[in-house]
Amino acid sequence: MKNTWNIYSGDLKNITRNWVAAILIGGLIILPSLYAWFNIKASWDPYGQTDQIPIGIVNEDTGSEVRGNEIDVGADLVDTLKGSDAMDWQFTHREAAMDKLKHGDYFAVIVIPDDFSAKLATVVNDNPEKSNVEYYVNEKINAISPKITDKGVSTIVEEISSKFISTVNGVIFEMFNDIGVELNKNLPDIKKFEDYVFTMEEKLPKIHDLLENGVKDTDDIQAMIDRAQKTIPKAEQATANGLSTVNDTVELLSKAQSRLNELAPKVKQDLKKAQGTADDIHQLLQDVQNLDIDFSKGKQLQGAINNSLSDTISRIEGIEKKLQYLQNRNQGNGNMVIAAAIERLEALRAALGEMKENGNRITSFIANKEQEVDSIIADLKELSGNTANRIGELLKDYNETIAPEVKQTIDQAQGTLANAKDILGGIQATIPEVKQVLANTENHIGQGQKLLHSVLGEYPYVHDKVNQLAARIRAIQDETDINKMIELLKNNPEAERGFFSEPVQLHKNEIFPIPNYGSGMTPFYTVLAIWVGGLLLISLLATDVHHAEGLTGRERYAGKLLTFLTIGLLQTLIVTLGDLFLLDTYTVHPVWFVVFGLLISMVFMVMIYTLVSLFGDVGKAGVIVLLVLQIAGAGGTYPVVLLPAFFQVINPFLPFTYAIDLMREAVGGIIWKAAIQDIIVLTCIGLGFLLFGLLFKNVVNKHTEKLMKKSREAGLFH
Repeated sequence: MKNTWNIYSGDLKNITRNWVAAILIGGLIILPSLYAWFNIKASWDPYGQTDQIPIGIVNEDTGSEVRGNEIDVGADLVDTLKGSDAMDWQFTHREAAMDKLKHGDYFAVIVIPDDFSAKLATVVNDNPEKSNVEYYVNEKINAISPKITDKGVSTIVEEISSKFISTVNGVIFEMFNDIGVELNKNLPDIKKFEDYVFTMEEKLPKIHDLLENGVKDTDDIQAMIDRAQKTIPKAEQATANGLSTVNDTVELLSKAQSRLNELAPKVKQDLKKAQGTADDIHQLLQDVQNLDIDFSKGKQLQGAINNSLSDTISRIEGIEKKLQYLQNRNQGNGNMVIAAAIERLEALRAALGEMKENGNRITSFIANKEQEVDSIIADLKELSGNTANRIGELLKDYNETIAPEVKQTIDQAQGTLANAKDILGGIQATIPEVKQVLANTENHIGQGQKLLHSVLGEYPYVHDKVNQLAARIRAIQDETDINKMIELLKNNPEAERGFFSEPVQLHKNEIFPIPNYGSGMTPFYTVLAIWVGGLLLISLLATDVHHAEGLTGRERYAGKLLTFLTIGLLQTLIVTLGDLFLLDTYTVHPVWFVVFGLLISMVFMVMIYTLVSLFGDVGKAGVIVLLVLQIAGAGGTYPVVLLPAFFQVINPFLPFTYAIDLMREAVGGIIWKAAIQDIIVLTCIGLGFLLFGLLFKNVVNKHTEKLMKKSREAGLFH
């Protein structure tokens, strides 16, 4: 232990007594700090100077409109950028911008195409198109500048999106407000529509039955039309025949009327003559009864009576024929009168026949029954008197009843026939229209049948859709109150526009706030400077004693280690205190920052010194390799998860990993559980290397001295 101390104290005396050595050691103590300080200061606020980065802006946008609102997103963007100092915006045209970009005068160029606003305006269409911003970047200029310009472009895109969303949503919410007002106005109609849908849903089975019955009814109507169309020719023929018959009947009635007019006087005359003849016979019989009859002249008398009776009977038969003629020509109520008159004439003619027969009996009875002559004459007288009376009554009936009734009946028949003729004429004229109507009806019925069949075929679809609509309305009623929906739609468009221009505001809550980028990088650059300080020491200072006679390997190792630790701790004090007081680095726990730095320095120095003390130049190469691996894989600049897989694997085995984390605890705020874990790992690493050096110094040096001697023979290594 004494020899170890002698080695250490000797080194200190040599430094203090030799001014050159003192200057060199002083430089070695300060030089690592400069490495840390320059890097920390250089990265203090790298994004705070982006206003010095020139970026070309080319606006070719021609503008457009959204729902009647003019928009020119390109012009709005230019106005916004003119008021922004985020970067050095240069507004120019495409050709000049691209030329300056190629020559490195611009780091990037942003081109807003002519259809930029037009494509954004398609947001309200069925097929909206996305707008494109052309972005050109010269990555040859610098590795970091493209990342910075990318951030600038992202800011521009966000600005465009914000302004456009604000504009479009303002229009949309104006529409929503109008819709809300309109819905509120039409709320009663909406309720009626809901009731209509539910009623339709309820009535659909009845509608289906009506459709089926309608199809059946059209089939029945079609059959009726077919029968009617078949009957029309018969109706035409019957109408034609009816008109012909009416015309013939009218003609016959006219003739009958003319004939009646001709016969009426003759009938009256014949009836008067018959009455006169009956009166003459009655008078004759009166005279005969009053006179003394010469029965010898009976035949002569009988002949006169027979002649008179035959003449009267003949006249009555003529009247009967005329009345029968009228009866055959007349089809009205007058036939009853005529028939009664004929019956009375027949009775009269029978009575006259009986008189004639009785007269004939006179001749046969004159010879045998003269005594009955008086009785027969009396009977004849009575019969002749009755006959005269009957003829008188008939003549009176003819004048007062028969002739007027027959004339009236003929007149009525003629009127009836005239009406019938008009009716049949109307029917005949209407038949073509009926045929046309039936044809049209048949056509319409056919179309109706097709329509009904079509509707009936669509009924299942309509049934399903109506039920779905009704179910959807019920679901909406269960899920949404339309009054609340109207209240949501009715809004302040300007307020909504402002909301959607920035719908989410970022409130940053910094758990361990670090105000600047340089302070955040201080742990990495400080740890790196401590390792670099150790690397400088092994490059310039000897790791072994020049005069080692009587010294063990362990003593030589420990003695020189103390020298390296002392200089390393001085380096660390300078760099950590300089971070705090020269650079004013933000540190939550400045004391612990210095203490953690000293611990790290001791661990690193033990590692570096042990490698070089035991392995010589090979150990120096190992220290450099460890430096390279740790810079890349310790997560000092980039998160470990972003590193390649190899570095993610070795990260837990690198001292830098724990050293940087420990210094970050002091800068941002200590979580002692994490800090203690880092301290334990670093302490274990340092103790491990220390024990390895103490135990294997002699063993390893026996093998490495031969290598070192051989390498010196080349004249290239010291």
